[in-house]
Amino acid sequence: MKKQKNILYLECGSGISGDMAVAALLDLGADREVLKRALRSVPIHGFRIKISRVKKAGLDVCDFHVILDAAHENHDHDMGYLFGGEHEHSHEHEHKHPHEHGHPHGHDHGEEHEHSHDHGHGQEHHHEHRGLSEILHIIEHTDMTKGAKEIAVRIFKILAKAEAKAHGLPENEVHFHEVGAVDSIVDIISAAVCLDNLGIEQCIVPALCEGTGTVRCQHGVMSVPVPAVLNIVQEHGLKLSVTDVKGELVTPTGAAIAAAVRTAETLPKGFRILRSGMGGGKRAYERPSILRAMLIEEAEPTVLSGETDRVNTSDGLVTNTLKNGDRDVIYKLETDIDDCSGEMLGHVMKKLFEAGARDVHYMPIFMKKNRPAYQLNVICLEEQIPGLEQIIFAETTTTGIRRQRMERSVLRRRSIEIKTDLGNAQVKECRLPGDGDVRYYPEYESVAELSEKSGRSCQDVYHLIVEQCRERKNDGIKKKKSGRRRFWGRKYEELS
Repeated sequence: MKKQKNILYLECGSGISGDMAVAALLDLGADREVLKRALRSVPIHGFRIKISRVKKAGLDVCDFHVILDAAHENHDHDMGYLFGGEHEHSHEHEHKHPHEHGHPHGHDHGEEHEHSHDHGHGQEHHHEHRGLSEILHIIEHTDMTKGAKEIAVRIFKILAKAEAKAHGLPENEVHFHEVGAVDSIVDIISAAVCLDNLGIEQCIVPALCEGTGTVRCQHGVMSVPVPAVLNIVQEHGLKLSVTDVKGELVTPTGAAIAAAVRTAETLPKGFRILRSGMGGGKRAYERPSILRAMLIEEAEPTVLSGETDRVNTSDGLVTNTLKNGDRDVIYKLETDIDDCSGEMLGHVMKKLFEAGARDVHYMPIFMKKNRPAYQLNVICLEEQIPGLEQIIFAETTTTGIRRQRMERSVLRRRSIEIKTDLGNAQVKECRLPGDGDVRYYPEYESVAELSEKSGRSCQDVYHLIVEQCRERKNDGIKKKKSGRRRFWGRKYEELS
């Protein structure tokens, strides 16, 4: 059996920060003891951590708190300091450097607090700036796996590049308090340890929701998103969704974590949620600061109108079934071509079908100056549009493609395989609305194959298949009424 990949889905509807990410991963199941052991070995002092449960909008969520000693505290949770009195909330002031870590959140300290490893209070200066080389040295001398170290290094390098660009300095020369601060180091190392411990192989981050307005940081008052966040989003192609919340929802640390682990931005069409976790932040905005993390696995999607899925019937034959077949949405791509050869148009049709187009056809038309031409029509699903348009542009001479969204009515239908007197045949079974009358349409390939084998005409084979489909259906109804069970295409067996 193929091993399922560990896929992480980060739902950043209230932004993301370092402590939110760690809390969500812990709530998802990351081993606390492994994290504590790693943090005890970090060669810096002046902090301890607290892992607890808090209430956010009535929800029970995990809280990861890096508590600094007096020499390292900052204003990161002081809403009045950060936003000039726009947010009138009372908070404990475990101050972190402004635009990093403790993020959008209000303190709802809940039940029990789990304390661990008070590092000795060293005499490091409050504004000690560490460069990337010093931070990489710290990571190298921390007790964590090779995988966790690689994740931590990747996150810090993303931050370093973003800050270097913001300040106009080479990466190896920039010394910045945001990344060098104790709480940032602890947040990032903790996130790396948790990600590695969970064995995450893929991570889906559809978008980062960000606020608006300004925020005060070490360099003065800046617009949200702050420059480092903008640089990370731009460099790594993250989608940013701006909300009407006044405040900073995405911190540079949070953006760097998302950029370092993201492998996709689109969820599978179908998936199961294996576990979920929620991490709360420290700043308080009108939108509760919660990051939701889910461990998911891909699964066959629920079939919607106009789509089919493959299932195995009781007799081992493969069946495609259409469900809810009344009305759905389809797209048409259309373009006029007057300077492309017939051979090329045939090649284009072949490639479009191979790429998943539902239908492709050409219509003869007359264009400007009475030039004979062809109109290409492609029927497809919405998610197929980019790939199919790419083929049309690459393989034809067109310079524009029209799109049309269309609703359609479709019959409930399924593709079945039956045994006939001539051999197995693929048949499309359609059920009419109202009285539910069933019609059968043998597939051309099956008809042609059985015609070749039997030496009978295609027309005779077609009608024979349809007739035997009806006979089996009527036979099945009779058997069902008499308390028997029919196996499609096989012998009947008595129910015990």
